[in-house]
Amino acid sequence: MAKVRTKDLIEKFDLELVSGEEGINRPIMTSDLSRPGLEMAGFFEYYPAERVQLLGKTELTFFSQLSTSEKRERMDRLCTDITPAIIVSRELEIPEELIEASNRESVPVMKSNLKTTRLSSRLTNYLESMLAPSTAMHGVLVDVYGVGVLITGKSGVGKSETALELIKRGHRLVADDCVEIKQEDENTLVGSAPELIEHLLEIRGLGIINVMTLFGAGAVRSYKRITIVMNLELWDPNKQYDRLGLDEEKIKIIDTELPRLTIPVRPGRNLAVIIEVAAMNFRLKRMGLNAAEQFTNRLSDVIEDSDHDHS
Repeated sequence: MAKVRTKDLIEKFDLELVSGEEGINRPIMTSDLSRPGLEMAGFFEYYPAERVQLLGKTELTFFSQLSTSEKRERMDRLCTDITPAIIVSRELEIPEELIEASNRESVPVMKSNLKTTRLSSRLTNYLESMLAPSTAMHGVLVDVYGVGVLITGKSGVGKSETALELIKRGHRLVADDCVEIKQEDENTLVGSAPELIEHLLEIRGLGIINVMTLFGAGAVRSYKRITIVMNLELWDPNKQYDRLGLDEEKIKIIDTELPRLTIPVRPGRNLAVIIEVAAMNFRLKRMGLNAAEQFTNRLSDVIEDSDHDHS
């Protein structure tokens, strides 16, 4: 499934389609762009044909000085069966040779009124975000004190109910049940809700509630960077749970590792408060105050002192 096609660029950047319109469904597979200056000079050894090609003033001024046969030959080689688009910036005049070659090979040629560098950076940003690796996860994403907390766990463990309690306490819902996750760069995962279920929370017994209409616009966010995963599981009396918070579990989503806490669920435990404290604690750790370590150090000091007293 191609995530981006040439026609998406035409819509997104308000480009004017000049020729080669049979190719507007071509897929764009890379966010790298090409400014084929060397190609205009006849050097096609390393021509990255699969990229979007940008022609600016520099390339076209040079091109205008070539002989007629050279002009034809260069544009023929520029238009290949995998070139997704050729964009001419600054509303420059489009060479006749390019129009002919593009119609023959069905390579869409578009015009933009932006300067080449401006167009280049905006295109790159757009393509990088569209082509970023993505996945979907079952869970609830909430912004708690500015920390993106992804709540996971089996169906029926109480993820949505916990989210509802957090929203009532002033935190913000990003997505319930299904979280779409994009990896924006090496260590950044951003989660959002599928359009269909944005702002909605499903609570067993109540049905579907619209968080935005019930709690106002401040109770929702459309996307949030995921920082920590809280996994809710039903209390298992035979399992050892981490009491000091020293062993950090990790979970890998796409290529990024995130810290994961496992929180045992049983009646009478207020999970929302536990998650709030975990989020605050995480912020403290990020600021370099590791409460668990400090506590352990203090504890061992106390133990050593009492040992001395007894000896």
